[in-house]
Amino acid sequence: MNATIAKIFGFDPQKHSVRTELMAGVTTFLTMAYILAVNPAIFSALPGMPAGSVFTATALAAIVGTLVMALYAKKPFALAPGMGLNAFFVYTVCMGMGYSWQFALTAVLLEGLIFIILTVTKVRSLILKAIPGTLNKAIGAGIGLFIAFIGMQNSGIIVNNDATLVSLGHITQGTALLAMLGLFITAGLVMAQVRGGILWGILLTTLLGVVIKDPSTGETITQLNGFVSTPDSVAPIFCQFEWGQVLSLDMLVVVFTFLFIDMFDTMGTIIGVHNGADMIDPKAKRDEIPGMDKMFMADSVATVCGACLGTSTTTTYVESASGVGEGGRTGLTAFSTALCFALALFFSPLFLAIPSAATAPALIIVGVMMMPAIKRIHWEDYCRAIPAFLTIIMMPLAYSISDGILIGVISYVVCHVVAGKFKAISITMWVLAALFICKYIFI
Repeated sequence: MNATIAKIFGFDPQKHSVRTELMAGVTTFLTMAYILAVNPAIFSALPGMPAGSVFTATALAAIVGTLVMALYAKKPFALAPGMGLNAFFVYTVCMGMGYSWQFALTAVLLEGLIFIILTVTKVRSLILKAIPGTLNKAIGAGIGLFIAFIGMQNSGIIVNNDATLVSLGHITQGTALLAMLGLFITAGLVMAQVRGGILWGILLTTLLGVVIKDPSTGETITQLNGFVSTPDSVAPIFCQFEWGQVLSLDMLVVVFTFLFIDMFDTMGTIIGVHNGADMIDPKAKRDEIPGMDKMFMADSVATVCGACLGTSTTTTYVESASGVGEGGRTGLTAFSTALCFALALFFSPLFLAIPSAATAPALIIVGVMMMPAIKRIHWEDYCRAIPAFLTIIMMPLAYSISDGILIGVISYVVCHVVAGKFKAISITMWVLAALFICKYIFI
């Protein structure tokens, strides 16, 4: 049995535990299951995209992408339609630029096909390897802050403030109170080294939400509305492409933007999670991540499948760090996550009953787990320290992994130019910095 699992998922019985891998996959699912509720809500703003169909497409895209990651790349990462990318699809391309959702889906398809070409030709790997080691370490720490901030925001611990942008929420009531209690419960379980501590923290917090009420509605935070439902058909949005404007300038801009965000979000997640969890052999060459091209290919194929199913760019989720934090290291973790998404198709009311306040503690704890990479940055060398700091701080403040990487690359080149250290800048870094500057000027 172990021999079969080892062959299929890259599982090593001497290093890995089936129970740990399966629980890690469930944990990853629970921390990213919110996309099953958020994606349909965003896309339902567009006429002709029924929420039920988008829910099914979202789950199917996650299943396909994560299975490719599990079986082909044999890595513990999960994929689903990306947050930010779905907002760009709906609010910028469709509502802002005035194009149809069929036009946007065509752009997503083209982006995925271009990604496959870039992966086959090793261009994506070359770009990744060109990023300096200092920025790689900063990316891991930045993602840790970013996902912790997502958890705090989704649970109401951090809220909008028109005067200061953000401020502390009402942590003595409602979802924020539940998240804070869940944080202490999860932290206690993790500190006690309880196996599956993060997962148990999510489940216990969900149960606690049955008795804690949301003051704005007067209802308990954890709401269960049934158990089983039949998946809606994706027929209304399946392969609905629009080829009439495929050669237009706007199509080029939209495809490039999708491509840009997806590429660096995926790169950031892969680098950050690997570094944060010490998944890279210290004896390996700098920036050498085993199976990198296969991970990129899984991401690319998932995007193409997602476009055909009728949803926005499918990408590798940073929430995969929660499963990795639970000890997930092989494709068996991703396979477990894919099975959870398959179950969610039929038990969506049950899975969607887990409130964001219950997953927030997991994201915060995982953020803590990803911070050790920061100690390996040479803070005494300002040429490297300033770009690293900007990479870290821009991710949560700009609410974007890709913007953090872009600003980090630009500042790395600028700082070295100002210091006269031209030899430390590779040709690839010069090209990337120039492209990134053009991105901010023209897009």
